[in-house]
Amino acid sequence: MERNPIILDTDPGIDDAVAIAAALFAPQLDLKLITTVAGNVSVEKTTRNALALMEFWQSDIPVAKGAATPLVRKLRDAAYVHGESGMEGYTFVEHSRQPLAEPACEAIYQYLKASDKLVTLVTIGPLTNIALLLTQYPDCKDKIQRLVMMGGSAGRGNFTPNAEFNIAIDPEAAARVFESGLDIVMCGLDVTNTALLSPEYLQQLAHLNQTGKMLHSLFSHYRSGSMATGLRMHDLCAIAFLVKPELFHMHECFVGVETHGEYTAGTTVVDIEGRFERQPNAQVALGLDVAGFQGWVAEVLALAP
Repeated sequence: MERNPIILDTDPGIDDAVAIAAALFAPQLDLKLITTVAGNVSVEKTTRNALALMEFWQSDIPVAKGAATPLVRKLRDAAYVHGESGMEGYTFVEHSRQPLAEPACEAIYQYLKASDKLVTLVTIGPLTNIALLLTQYPDCKDKIQRLVMMGGSAGRGNFTPNAEFNIAIDPEAAARVFESGLDIVMCGLDVTNTALLSPEYLQQLAHLNQTGKMLHSLFSHYRSGSMATGLRMHDLCAIAFLVKPELFHMHECFVGVETHGEYTAGTTVVDIEGRFERQPNAQVALGLDVAGFQGWVAEVLALAP
């Protein structure tokens, strides 16, 4: 099996931890680099969390620390969802791991430049690092196969009435990415809101393996600790698309990002009907085979230690 080389840009974050596990242990993927960004919590905390996860899994995947703030806006985080540390609920062991010396956009560029294969960028946080990469190193686009993101919505939002969190935190960065000409896959709330892990499976996780125990402990503090109705695995959808694209119903269309609206900043305007008569710039996921998704999650997490 030829493994797909990926770079994962993330802001861990509890559901990010599940996505990182899947990226590490899905046999179809070859995770080369993890970069962190401010989002769910500060970049100091997201970097610390990424390093703690690498220590937990005894992985040698390098971690590069990224942007501490959005391009032009003040950071608004989601500590109210993920806890003050970003990964409340599990005590990770002390370690001496450090991030790479170079910042995230430089680390991504250096890897892309050295790679003899096209690389997929996977983003499950705000798009600040990727916007900086594209601005500082526009020649990098020739080495990027595509960008698969968790972010956006063709309908309602989860941070403001219209805007999804990852896009709303840095709308200017998101606009720059969607205008870049990259091959973009958008896994937004239209599918991630349906990507539920059942209460029964969440309870089974505690007895699956060490990874399952850790995730179950994190889930006990996720969204106030309620697992009674299941939990949405937003970020995991981006990894699922890489491995099981047949689970997703896709629509190619133009996506614009609102950056100026007083009430609508961060909204992804998904032109499904082609009313703007603009060239499509993204493949947008609008439907998900939920049972297939749940089956894949069970398979991949069972491969973890």
